[in-house]
Amino acid sequence: MKLSKYIIVFLVINFSALAIGSWLMNDGPQTVWYQNLNKAPWTPPGWVFGVAWTTIMICFSIYMAYLYKLMPNTKLITLFTTQIVLNVIWNYIFFNQHLILLGLICIISLTIVIALFIFNYYKELKTKTLLILPYFLWLCIATSLNAYILFNN
Repeated sequence: MKLSKYIIVFLVINFSALAIGSWLMNDGPQTVWYQNLNKAPWTPPGWVFGVAWTTIMICFSIYMAYLYKLMPNTKLITLFTTQIVLNVIWNYIFFNQHLILLGLICIISLTIVIALFIFNYYKELKTKTLLILPYFLWLCIATSLNAYILFNN
């Protein structure tokens, strides 16, 4: 299969996961519960989240296309599936159920999974690993935001 077809497949999967996660958050950022939380001073404005996740998923889809074309194996699919589940379920745990500590555990786990991509596949992808760095950096920021809410509310 051509790389472009893999990119399309991963774009569909990743943006579908984002859509499901958004649906599961039940208007989370617009709810009275979230609006009344003591949020970190470095919390970006709402529109940044949409831009960030769109950029992240485009880059991550390209990254996954290169990686999957190079080495389509069970380990990779398991790691990718774990990433999707953690990414989607965080929205439900944090915004829908208001379980801030469990949300923090979930997002830390997701950050570790993305770090595993970086460290496990750097030798294979070399500079293409830069495509996953926005995801990792954003998760570090998101983890700090989640932790701030946990310890300051």
